[in-house]
Formats: sequence, C-alpha cells, structure tokens
Amino acid sequence: MTVKPKIKKHISIIMESSVKDDVEELEGSELGTLHYWDDAYRREIENFKNHGDVGEIWFGEDAELRIINWMLSSDLITFDDNIIDIGCGNGMMLIELAREGFTNLTGIDYSQAAVELAQAITEKQHLNIDFLKFDIVTKDISNLGPFKIVHDKGTYDAISLCPDDTKTKRLKYIENVFKLLGENGLLILTSCNWTESELVKSFKGFELVQVIPTPSFKFAGKSGSLVTSVVFKKMLTL
Repeated sequence: MTVKPKIKKHISIIMESSVKDDVEELEGSELGTLHYWDDAYRREIENFKNHGDVGEIWFGEDAELRIINWMLSSDLITFDDNIIDIGCGNGMMLIELAREGFTNLTGIDYSQAAVELAQAITEKQHLNIDFLKFDIVTKDISNLGPFKIVHDKGTYDAISLCPDDTKTKRLKYIENVFKLLGENGLLILTSCNWTESELVKSFKGFELVQVIPTPSFKFAGKSGSLVTSVVFKKMLTL
C-alpha cells in the first residue's frame, strides 16, 4: 500500500498536533513490556494444550460482547468488511466475530506466543482467520491494509505503559492506525487507562462517532466507568 501525498499531509498534521497535546503520560509498567506478554501467553499455551482453556478475555467477556453487539447493530459495518484486531492476544475477539458471520478477519500481536495460541485455538475450532506476529509501533505497515475496521481492546493501554520512550511509541501507534484505515474507516478502541475526553484529545485526525455504553459506578457523588469504549472515524479533512 502506497501512502498518497494527500494522506501524507494529513499524517504530518496529526503528528504535529499530537506532539503539542497536553495528555499526561502514564507511569511505566511491566504490562508494557514484551517479555511480560511472552511469558503470559506461553503459560496460556500450556493451559490450552493440557486443559483446553483458551485463556483470559481482556476486560472480560461482557466488554467483548458489548463491542460485538454494537458491530452487529451498526449500519456502518458489514459482514465482509476487512477487520484487523491489533494486539489480538488469544484471538477470541476475532473468533467470536467469525462465529457471528464476519469473514475478512486478521489479528496481529507482537508476541509470537500470542500468535501461536490464537492459531491453535482457531485451528481447533475450524475457523478461517489470519494471524501474524507484527509490532504496530516498530514495523513497516505498508504491506498491511487498508482496513475498514481497526479493533483494539487494551493494546493502546499496554503501549501507554511502556517503560521506555512512551510518548513516541504512543504517537507512532496513532499514526500507524491512521495509515491502516481506509477512507471513512473505523477505529473501535477500549481502554481502562484513558477517559473518553483524553482519547479524543490524543487521536487527532479522527472523529468520535460513538461511545459504546459501559457499566458505570458512583463514588463520593461522582460517576465514572472502569473501561471506556469509543468508535472513531478516520477523517481525510482536518
């Protein structure tokens, strides 16, 4: 995929605007490191081999179901749309989408162990989903996409927790997601670390089109949510 000059112009504007934002970076954590996820998914591979356990559903099955239900009800999405799950982990999000009838599914993860687990689960269930080891922050994405839907449930969070050069990696993620999406493409993003307003502030070049309702709580007279699920549309004019 060649990035057209017009798109390059918008990417440049996005990056210049993002560098100027005042979003406070998160404190680094081992959750932002590759070795943490490699170790976690190696354990889950063994559990799957020995017990058939597919492993953890990030943010829980309810969060996954809310996203899928929104996709099924949205007029913006069709079953043959090209969909990529960034940080696919065990692949269960894509597996559930395949069960619902979506046919053009790709999952990427920077952990080889995660990819192997996702492939093993998918093969056992006789589903057709493409998985590959790929780092959205460091690799050349020119051979990927374009996609109608980019899905992320926790990967932007993990990148934001990287102990080293966090802001550069976070902004690179935003730039590459913009490049991955085709015209009017959608980013469906779920986060437990960033609020709706913080996500809107950071994702320049994207228009907020939907906030997927999530359970809320009240404490000391204030209300909030444990997770935030938003849908952004790629804009070609800023």
